[in-house]
Amino acid sequence: MQTFTTWQGLGPEAKGASAAIGNFDGVHVGHRAVIDVARAKAQALGAPLGVMTFEPHPREFFAPGAPPFRLMNAEAKANRMAKLGVDRLFQLSFDAALSSLTPEQFAHDVIAEGLGLRHVVVGRDFHFGKGRAGTPQDLRRFGDDMGFGVTIADLVETGGIEVSSTRIREALGEGRARDAADMLGHWHRIEGEVLHGEKRGRDLGYPTANMSLDGLHRPRFGVYAVLVDVLSGTFAGSYHGAASVGVRPMFGENRPNIETFLFDFKGDLYGAHLSVALVEFLRPEERFDGLAALIAQMDADCLRARAILSAL
Repeated sequence: MQTFTTWQGLGPEAKGASAAIGNFDGVHVGHRAVIDVARAKAQALGAPLGVMTFEPHPREFFAPGAPPFRLMNAEAKANRMAKLGVDRLFQLSFDAALSSLTPEQFAHDVIAEGLGLRHVVVGRDFHFGKGRAGTPQDLRRFGDDMGFGVTIADLVETGGIEVSSTRIREALGEGRARDAADMLGHWHRIEGEVLHGEKRGRDLGYPTANMSLDGLHRPRFGVYAVLVDVLSGTFAGSYHGAASVGVRPMFGENRPNIETFLFDFKGDLYGAHLSVALVEFLRPEERFDGLAALIAQMDADCLRARAILSAL
């Protein structure tokens, strides 16, 4: 998959795609339906499949001090797009220049001239341009004038309810990992680099891979059964494990992170990139009366997680 971060100055090798456009936070089943429409158009046109999205998320750009809300970071989104068979990911830098374009300027400068898209697919709730003033119907009109096709895709429902990133955040915030997965079409994953921590887990007999949650929506704090993909390094592969999401109340720390223990694993993962899938919430965070009680509970958590994951 080729990745582009600008629409300006691109050569002909980057142009001519059929592309889905949106923020695609979480890449849930509704997003995938839009991408699949773009895929069908790409096949009909003999064109590459593209996805246009934005970094940072426009909501982050306009409200940088707002609580973290993203379901996935840029790395995780790119990994998911690659798995979906996207040929060209236009992960455009969202800045003052891009945000100031009127709907017509966005259609002309970015879609028609900059990226040279042959066809675009958007959801019927799509808005674009300065002040989110542009509608899908406006985009279709611009496409007729500027030489690109436009398809407006219907939103997807599950159980009679429209799938949305907001509803997925609600499910994760309540620890309903499987409900979130139903809407996502895949397990919710937290991805990133393994960072050095306090190394307390090693002393407890449970060495963990620590990753930041900065910028991400916080799932319900507690312990989860997880599936782990080590994406890089000597130990690349897939593993089962248990992870603690939260602030580690036993040790008086309050910066949220995720600490993952890989079953039957020995090795150094510092600097490797992991993808940790939340499968089932086991219990909330709690403070124990001493380390012995904590270790006993961790033993029980891992036994339960092994049983859950072996049944998948």
